Amino acid sequence: MKAHELRELTITELKARLEDEKQALQDMKFNRAIAGQLENPARVPMTRREIARLHTIITEKEQEGAE
Repeated sequence: MKAHELRELTITELKARLEDEKQALQDMKFNRAIAGQLENPARVPMTRREIARLHTIITEKEQEGAE
């Protein structure tokens, strides 16, 4: 998802999506270690970026709520 689409979600939805992305990344790393290859190796950095994007947006929303 794009950042502007993620900003429309609530913190609870963002945290749920973050957990899903972390699980997906863990699964990809496991499959790469066991099988030695992935279907789409470019998906690993894309997932890492998505996790970072989610962390950033969650932090922004939490800071907005604290003000």
